[in-house]
Amino acid sequence: MHVTRDGPRHAPPLVLVHGSGASGGSWSAMLPLLAAHRHVVRVDLPGCGKSPSSPSYAVPAQAARVAALLDDLGIAAAAVAGHSSGGYVATSLAEQRPDLVGSLALISTGPSLDALLPEPFILRALLGPPFGPLLWALRSDAWIRKGIRATAARPVEVPDELVAGVRGITYRTFRKVLRANRAYLSERGVPERLAALPAPTPVLVVSGGSDPRWEPAAARWYEPVPRTRVEVLAGVGHVPLLEAPEATSELLLAFTATTTTASGVPPVAP
Repeated sequence: MHVTRDGPRHAPPLVLVHGSGASGGSWSAMLPLLAAHRHVVRVDLPGCGKSPSSPSYAVPAQAARVAALLDDLGIAAAAVAGHSSGGYVATSLAEQRPDLVGSLALISTGPSLDALLPEPFILRALLGPPFGPLLWALRSDAWIRKGIRATAARPVEVPDELVAGVRGITYRTFRKVLRANRAYLSERGVPERLAALPAPTPVLVVSGGSDPRWEPAAARWYEPVPRTRVEVLAGVGHVPLLEAPEATSELLLAFTATTTTASGVPPVAP
């Protein structure tokens, strides 16, 4: 998998996992603040961004690929943050390899299929039959930006790096990823999965109070999970990474400041 590392290597590691069809460029607006205090590791999941395709896009298979990458990098007990469906990969990573995950941050990660809202029109057009494959092949940078903005609740600047990352995934792969996400949620909801982890893991849930993709009130479904903190950002949609990058970064830094690395290096406060 393609990986980008920023910030001081001696700082506590923070692994960032993007959502469906995106890339590590999703985190561009947050990177300056995060990399000033953390060793930031951004991945492009299989078939996304600059990473090659994969035989399987099942969430556990993607998490296993992330685990292998972290093993190769010598990173353990990291803070792992996932945006949207990236939160499913992060959760699956904690299920498979709790030694690699010191804490979890789930940003705009829907807890179960019961909380899913209808897709905005532009996303239905790009993804659904009968014209989805053709429109996907013909999509311009402007259409990609329009599709991302359709999930926001306020005007946002969409980084060129994110647009380029979205261009890296094919229509067929995107559909496979979406089906894999649905299968993961159909099997078991995220709060139930978190509650069943071998050892209680600190969890931060960040949700937009005006998220058009998931029922905003569903963020509270995470509250019964031990050691979980829920933060709802008023007036923010599905992409706090772009809509409120400073506030989201500050929440993430304050949360990860309570964790330590496997090597015993104390966390660096923001």
